[in-house]
Amino acid sequence: MREALQVEVEHGLEIQRQLDRTNADFEDFVSTSAHNARESLRGILAYSQLMLETKTERLDVEGVQFLGRIQAEALKMQSLLTGIVDYWALSTFDRSATTTDMDAVLMQALLFKDKLIIERGAIVTFDPLPPVLGEFEILTKVLRQLIRNGINYCAVPTPRIHISCRCVDAEWVFTVADNGPGVDPEFQQRIFAPFKRLHGKEYPGNGLGLAYCKRGIERLGGRIWVESAPGAGSTFCFSLPMAD
Repeated sequence: MREALQVEVEHGLEIQRQLDRTNADFEDFVSTSAHNARESLRGILAYSQLMLETKTERLDVEGVQFLGRIQAEALKMQSLLTGIVDYWALSTFDRSATTTDMDAVLMQALLFKDKLIIERGAIVTFDPLPPVLGEFEILTKVLRQLIRNGINYCAVPTPRIHISCRCVDAEWVFTVADNGPGVDPEFQQRIFAPFKRLHGKEYPGNGLGLAYCKRGIERLGGRIWVESAPGAGSTFCFSLPMAD
């Protein structure tokens, strides 16, 4: 009986080792493929820009427009590749959460979105945030994405974002509230799925931002949801374990 159990355990461990090797190989494949594709896209962007700068007099208006479209599509593909790599990297995160300063996370997220905030004239306010058990880079990307969403999807002249936190059942619940168009309850789960976009191509994005937020927060032991109604803005909420 004991020998049979030992054989079963060893068999299970071998299967796990094979899965780990497969995941590592696939992660390497995704990373290498994305790197090579981005190199090609950089070439497309560089040469199309060179043509715009040096051959404009030989191009008619339509030719200039076509080159502009080529550049725009190449930039979209770059964004998509970055999103895919970031999303896949979460599958290999080892869950080694540490005490993370959320005030520092927010400052870093705002730094990345400073240009967008200035361009849209957005007003971003926030309360003091507590430390949590988490991971700095993942949480920075989560807050960056939620701030970006609140600004990009806002049709009013002055987007407003407010970040706050409250204690609920021995965990921290963070909220990112905006004054955008809101989300119909029918679609509030759908928006967190990869490539499921409610507004089509009229807004920028690669369809992976909120999917990354969901997967990242869940990998850190939390959950994420949205409280919203059409015309009433949206409040994205996510929970995280308290730091010791």
